[in-house]
Amino acid sequence: MESGTRPVKGTRKMIASMTPVLQPGIFVFCSMLHNDDAKAALRLARGSFAEDEGMSLILPKEDADKLGLTYDTEMKQITLMVFSSITGVGLMAAVTKELAREKIPANVVAATQHDHVFVPSKHAERAMSLMRDLQARARDED
Repeated sequence: MESGTRPVKGTRKMIASMTPVLQPGIFVFCSMLHNDDAKAALRLARGSFAEDEGMSLILPKEDADKLGLTYDTEMKQITLMVFSSITGVGLMAAVTKELAREKIPANVVAATQHDHVFVPSKHAERAMSLMRDLQARARDED
């Protein structure tokens, strides 16, 4: 992040600035017990969260396959290229509402710099189109 860059906070401004980018690769969500195998997988993970039942990991599909892990759905990652405020309200609500309207499942991960939306691979292009349309509508309102 550039020095002096301030996060975007207003809902419409976040949506207008979000610029979705489809990341390369296929990702899967896996769950593992807290053990040495999880530590090995954690090094390969795109993201993780410690839950009471074990570690939830977001892994490249090929790494999950090499480790023999099970998963449900192959996902694509869409990164919203806006530095949104961690206390900003409405960006992900607007995005997930658009996806839900088209019955596209979404798993959202908020990070420090950007928000990331994981959608089933077969819906990735449609999800990108919906997000671009949402962004264009917000820009038109300005």
